[in-house]
Amino acid sequence: MKHITLLYPEGQCNLSTIACIVGTVEIFSRANSNWIQQGNKQKYRLQVAGTTPKSQYINNLVALNPDTYLQDITKTDLIIIPSAMPGEDTPGVQLMFDWIKLQYKAGAEIASMCSGAFILAATGIMDGRSCSTHWSHAHRFKEMYPQVTLHSDRLITDEKGIYTNGGAYSFLNLVIYLIEKYYDRQTAIFCSKVFQIELERNSQSAFAIFTGQKQHGDTMVEQAQAYIESNISERISVEELASKFAVGRRNFDRRFIKATGNTPVEYAQRVKIESAKKALESTRCTINEVMYEVGYSDVKAFREVFRKITGLSPQEYKNKYNKEVASDY
Repeated sequence: MKHITLLYPEGQCNLSTIACIVGTVEIFSRANSNWIQQGNKQKYRLQVAGTTPKSQYINNLVALNPDTYLQDITKTDLIIIPSAMPGEDTPGVQLMFDWIKLQYKAGAEIASMCSGAFILAATGIMDGRSCSTHWSHAHRFKEMYPQVTLHSDRLITDEKGIYTNGGAYSFLNLVIYLIEKYYDRQTAIFCSKVFQIELERNSQSAFAIFTGQKQHGDTMVEQAQAYIESNISERISVEELASKFAVGRRNFDRRFIKATGNTPVEYAQRVKIESAKKALESTRCTINEVMYEVGYSDVKAFREVFRKITGLSPQEYKNKYNKEVASDY
C-alpha cells in the first residue's frame, strides 16, 4: 500500500486551507471505498500531517487535529500542499521545507493547491519548472520566485511528478486529476459525478479579474496606468504615451514592465478586455457595441485578444456569465 501525506502547515492558514484538507480527505476516501467495492485491495493510505504539535483555531471557527506529524513520516509517495502561505518566521516552516525536499529526493511526487505553490517554490524544487497558482497571486509570485515559470492562466500543471493548480476551490479539479493518476479513469469519473465536479477544466483565465499592479512606487507608471484606465475607448499609442510623460520609448517600456509585469500594450489590452467582460456580464449590448466601447474597430482582432486573455470568445463569455442572456435559452 502506498502513502499520501496531506500537509497541515500551521501558522498562517485560513479557511481555504481547511477546505482543501477536508475536501481532499473526503474525495480520496470515497475513491478508496469505491475502489475496494470493485473488488480491489486498498491502494493508498492518506494521512494529514501537522508541522507543529499545537492546535490552532482558524477564524475562531474550526481547528484541525492532524493524524500525525511530519517528523514521524519517514517515507511517502505523494505530498499534497493545501492553500497556505506560512511566513519565514512561522513555527516549523524550515522543518517542513527540509522534509519536502528530502521526500522529493527519495522519489515522492508533490501536488500544490492555490497559494500552496509559494510553499513549494520556497523549497527551490520548482526552479526552472512550470507552475500555477491563483491568478490574484501571480504578480507577487513572479516577484518572489522569478526562477519559476509561472502559468497563471492554467488550472493544472503536470511536470515530472509535480502538480500545481490555479486556486480557490479549483483544488477540487486537481483532486479529481490526482484520483485519475493514482487510481484510474473510471474512479475519477465516479468521483466527479458523486461530488459534481466538472471534468477536463484546464484554464482559470475566465475567472481572472484584472485590477493592475499599483503597489510599485513608480509615480510616472502610476500616472500612465491611470491615463490608460480613464481612456478605455481610445486607441492609445505607446509612443504618444511615453511622450506625454517626457520619457523615451525604450525607458518607458522598461519601467512599465518592471512596475506592472505587463508591457504598456498588454496592460491596455487587459484594461479594455476587463471593461468588455463587465459589459458582457451585465448588459444586453451586442458584441460589436461592446467592442467599439472599449476602443476596438476590428472584430477579428477583438475576438483574438479576448480569447487570449479569457480563454473564451466574447459570445461564449456572454452566454456563460450574463443572466439575462442565459434566461433566453
